[in-house]
Amino acid sequence: MDQGDQGDQDREARVNFLHQALAYIFTADHWGGRSGIGARILEHLQYTAVAVVISALIAIPIGMIIGHTGRGTFLVVTGVNALRALPTLGVLLLGVLLWGLGLLPPTVALMLLGIPPLLAGTYAGIANVDPAVVDAARSMGMTETRVLTRVELPNAMPLILGGLRTATLQVVATATVAAYASLGGLGRYLIDGIKVRQFYLALVGALMVTALALLLDAVLALAVRLSLPGRSGRPGGAATALPDGIDAEVAIESRQPPLGGGGSSLTVDG
Repeated sequence: MDQGDQGDQDREARVNFLHQALAYIFTADHWGGRSGIGARILEHLQYTAVAVVISALIAIPIGMIIGHTGRGTFLVVTGVNALRALPTLGVLLLGVLLWGLGLLPPTVALMLLGIPPLLAGTYAGIANVDPAVVDAARSMGMTETRVLTRVELPNAMPLILGGLRTATLQVVATATVAAYASLGGLGRYLIDGIKVRQFYLALVGALMVTALALLLDAVLALAVRLSLPGRSGRPGGAATALPDGIDAEVAIESRQPPLGGGGSSLTVDG
């Protein structure tokens, strides 16, 4: 058999796998039951939601504190890089050895995958809030807690949601490893399909994970867009939102140095 015939057979096999996978997905009988596609999607979303929520509860407060105080920046950089370097499957196998089969090992593995983008996004969002706005809030007598929660956090929301978007996509794409711990989810199709050499089932799992990730990405992209502050007068520039009771003149004045070194104040024309 020459190479041309072998190539034709490989292409036919790939087309056949794709046809079988699509036929499986679009058959209504395969969506019902405890092991149907619908149940597997719900399980996959459950694993994703648990890991992302725990990651957010850990990463967002730490990122807010470090971004507000400016202390511990080295911790963010080194911690994010270290967590990103961890192999998810290796962490999962270590968790299985330590805690046995169940929900805990994949949750820990996925949580370590979701923390870095959330931590980086929160820190960057808080640290990059316009200092003039922060100073203006302090000049109004706001406490540091109120400055953080009422001024910095709302303005950092687009970057925080961007980190949440990245974390969710990474976790939902990697949650297939839960099947290695004898759990369900869409990874079940990958494991079972390879095990019984029905490779179209593995393709079903891959296609469904891809579709789910694209759907979640679209929803979170809309959330990021809706969280953007109002546009300023500058073309393409985003205005930093001011807290209640702080006028734009106060923020502008906080940028200006005193005139002539004297005690005269700067007047901002309307």
